[in-house]
Amino acid sequence: MKNLPRQLHRYCDVFINHRGIDTRRTISGLLYHHLVRLGLNPFLDSKNMKPGDRLFDKINDAVRHCKVGVAVFSPHYCESYFCLHELALMMETRKKVIPIFCDVKPSQLQVKDDRSCPVEELQRFRWALEEAKYTVGLTFNTLKGLVYLYLQ
Repeated sequence: MKNLPRQLHRYCDVFINHRGIDTRRTISGLLYHHLVRLGLNPFLDSKNMKPGDRLFDKINDAVRHCKVGVAVFSPHYCESYFCLHELALMMETRKKVIPIFCDVKPSQLQVKDDRSCPVEELQRFRWALEEAKYTVGLTFNTLKGLVYLYLQ
């Protein structure tokens, strides 16, 4: 029997940027499964990464090759270096980013300086967050399960 060619790596269509502890079991997980049912290839860290994967390599590669990004902002989003890094990378690579404000208003999102990050990184994160805050997005209320179009 002939050796079959290895399956080519398929890049993700949609990169889901989220704070797992806030949204994995609600909107991020639901969005992932809905996109799969639509025949798309979404990237969600808890679904696409496995033990031994190099964190930044895998995430950076997925962001750079995705078609669109979805940033799910939540109350603790800005506390995560990874969330802010992913958002900044999406903005720097000029991806179309669709913001979803989950139980948080854009005005509540702020990058805080806890002295663990170089000033250049903080500036990068603040710029990306401001770009996302002024992009038409959606709001999601986990208690009501409702989604609304959000215009700043």
